[in-house]
Amino acid sequence: MAVSTNAFEMAQRQFDHVADLLNLDSQVREILRWPLREYHFRIPVRMDDGSIRVFQGFRVQHNDARGPNKGGIRFHPAETVDTVRALATWMTWKCAVADIPLGGGKGGVIVDPATLTDGEKERLVRGYIQSIWKNIGPRNDVPAPDVGTTPQMMGWMMDEYSRLSGEYTPGVITGKPVGGGGSLGRTEATGYGVIYTIREALKHLQMDGSKSLAAIQGFGNVAQYAAIGFIELIGGKVVCVSCWDREDRTAYTFTKEDGVDPHFLMSITDQYGSIDKAKAKDAGYKIEDGGAWISKDVDVLIPSALEGQINAETVKLIKPRVRVIAEGANGPTTPEADEVLKANGVFVIPDFLCNAGGVTVSYFEGVQNDMNYYWTKQEVLERLDTKMTQAFQSVLDMALKENVFMRDAAYMVAIARVAKAMELRGWI
Repeated sequence: MAVSTNAFEMAQRQFDHVADLLNLDSQVREILRWPLREYHFRIPVRMDDGSIRVFQGFRVQHNDARGPNKGGIRFHPAETVDTVRALATWMTWKCAVADIPLGGGKGGVIVDPATLTDGEKERLVRGYIQSIWKNIGPRNDVPAPDVGTTPQMMGWMMDEYSRLSGEYTPGVITGKPVGGGGSLGRTEATGYGVIYTIREALKHLQMDGSKSLAAIQGFGNVAQYAAIGFIELIGGKVVCVSCWDREDRTAYTFTKEDGVDPHFLMSITDQYGSIDKAKAKDAGYKIEDGGAWISKDVDVLIPSALEGQINAETVKLIKPRVRVIAEGANGPTTPEADEVLKANGVFVIPDFLCNAGGVTVSYFEGVQNDMNYYWTKQEVLERLDTKMTQAFQSVLDMALKENVFMRDAAYMVAIARVAKAMELRGWI
């Protein structure tokens, strides 16, 4: 039911709308509408059968006025440079709204990683670094995992960069395995960050979290820990999650009206977020169409999959009971859908605020790499809670002060911070 969405056009439209509200200077607008730099490269990889396959790679650096570019590397068969541009742009706003001293970057490779063996994946990620290593580093651009990439792959990337640069450089990549320069708490970070913002939204709306129901799209890392957090930290109930089945290339929703058990589902989920349907059915889960999550009669919707999932068509399926939409994914809601949500009084926690927990703990990881001293998991999650709560409050304050939608308020906070950094550096 999803309609085709150009993610970068959507990111620019969101930016233009707020730039108009801010009466932003035309020169500033021209700088911020487009990435400052982008790299396109071809990566030849020797496959296990001895053949050579060539992959298309990208790295986009949107704006580094506030600090080194920061952003994940996505391995996806439908990857496009416009998707990477959009994600890099959103990363600039995400880092700014979270008030961490980083800019926005993003990378991608057009590939379905599930079709590669471990050896082929390792050769591909090392080839990616060989193509881009002179243009990244702890002080100019720090990649991280994203859709289709894993901590192990980040470990290989860090090792390849260290080999090429001639010195151990753990801070060049974040999201690495613990014990290999990674940070405790990184696995939970994005999902728990989503939950910290939902907790604050429920307080603002004077809703009882223990009586709240949620429906989640996705069951990758973000969705898994959002489900755990909604149940264990908020005390609510999750009635469904959805995921993409890689065997039959179809999305399914796994529903349990008396509440899903995310720990059980994780035990029957592969590394790419596909749930074993037979085992789920045996455990009493109802298996529905992949789009069923959006029409559930719940208080909170948590889209945590890909961009453009709540659009002009699917927004019509949202039940009147829904009070909060927490965007665990990047760009899940189109501008057309936003207008409907505004009219219906739905409280939207925008993506680059809601899912900023990942980049925040990635920043913490870089800090720990620089110190060569590592915090406990409790310290990491406490610092994350503090950062996310402060970020949410700054956006809510702006929304109430200017009487604007939360997404517009988040952009106002972020754009103002980036523009100020550009001014202080003499760029404008």
